[in-house]
Amino acid sequence: MSEAFQPVVTELPSHWTAVEVFRRWQHQPHCVFFDSAMPHATLGRYSFVACDPFEWIELPADGSDALGVLAAKLSRYTAKPIAGLPPLQGGAAGLLSYDLCHSLEKLPKPQHDEFKVPALAMGLYDVVAAFDHQTGQGWLVSQGFPSTESSERPQRATSRAQQFLELLETTVPPPPAKSAEIPIGELAPQFDVGDGITSDFSRDDYLRAVARGVEYIHAGDIFQVNLSQRLMVPAEGSARELYERLRTRNAAPFAGYFDLGNYQLASASPERFLRVVGRHVETRPIKGTRPLTSRPEADLFAGDELTRSEKDRAENVMIVDLLRNDLSQVCLPHSVQVTKLCGLETYAYVQHLVSAVEGELQPEKTAVDLLRASFPGGSITGAPKVRAMEIIAELEPTARGAYCGSLAYIGFDGTMDSNLLIRTITAGKGWWQLPAGGGIVAASDPRREYEETWHKAHGMLKARQA
Repeated sequence: MSEAFQPVVTELPSHWTAVEVFRRWQHQPHCVFFDSAMPHATLGRYSFVACDPFEWIELPADGSDALGVLAAKLSRYTAKPIAGLPPLQGGAAGLLSYDLCHSLEKLPKPQHDEFKVPALAMGLYDVVAAFDHQTGQGWLVSQGFPSTESSERPQRATSRAQQFLELLETTVPPPPAKSAEIPIGELAPQFDVGDGITSDFSRDDYLRAVARGVEYIHAGDIFQVNLSQRLMVPAEGSARELYERLRTRNAAPFAGYFDLGNYQLASASPERFLRVVGRHVETRPIKGTRPLTSRPEADLFAGDELTRSEKDRAENVMIVDLLRNDLSQVCLPHSVQVTKLCGLETYAYVQHLVSAVEGELQPEKTAVDLLRASFPGGSITGAPKVRAMEIIAELEPTARGAYCGSLAYIGFDGTMDSNLLIRTITAGKGWWQLPAGGGIVAASDPRREYEETWHKAHGMLKARQA
């Protein structure tokens, strides 16, 4: 009976930008902000803010079928998209952590998992503030769920819309801290790397881990593996303030903030993981990095060198091939195409090689099926994916948690967009986690790979200071 229902849509005054709405709603339960902090005609056109979901889904990394639970929850609610509005008009949104991989493949457990970030933490949001940066417009969309009866849903949609509009005019104090601190003595072994920062690797241990990864490549186990170190600092202030500094100093098209409750994510990700619009699928892997300087001539030279680098291009192409295979499991035969290969893109502190792979979903497949076929992203595992993840579990001392997972939404109409949680800080338990890594291939120099992790961490570390 709910097919004829029309969501309540309110156009927002121009002074209610995405950032201003986020500031007003940040202390509401499970606030999520999909933030195109670096607006771009196609990549960073839209931003979304939501909070106070009508249902909360949180599942541990225990190997159970988290994506199956998500699919079952989503199947209860459907909504037709409203033409002319941004693509997220209500749906599931939140975290798919890297450790969701344990529900998809039989993999060794991490050596240390002190923080125990959930495998999946998502809300079902019936109200969304949606913004189109190209037109400068914003809307509040209220779907009326979980009511599905025609006699109840319009009334709930109207009352919820009014509730959220009133929140824009209300200043809410921050809630008390929700999670106890973990003493440093209860963490995995930490190594002082200077400036108040610790790592789960010493420099020498990281160099040895890279060398071991190269040995696996020469032995024929893998073609590439992504290795990371987890940098940490004691928490200094609120996660929301940290995120505002991060988005200003390290702007990125797939940035975002998410409050899980015990943890908050502050992401300046440059990388789209998966997008579904209608039946069309896109993924945009990043492989190949050079730091930016304050000298344009040097940056131009470095960008040219990056585009010509056989090592970096090979690293990118390997992941493109992996993603083509992932997408082919759920896309129509012969529809999967590489539409961009090793293009140079510039961000706040680095330059990257970026590719794009696109396809058309099979009629019976959904966004969750695509996640099941593709998660975690190949650019943050290596290839072949399963063997690379086994080696990651062997060589990395700690669980990745949110890092290298995804901040994602799946609309009630089946639309999906998601990032890869790189350049991402996980705040909680008294700490800020700032992991950074890179792809290891046969030609990798351990010292250069170690330096690259610091280039990638630079923007996150800059966000520490007010």
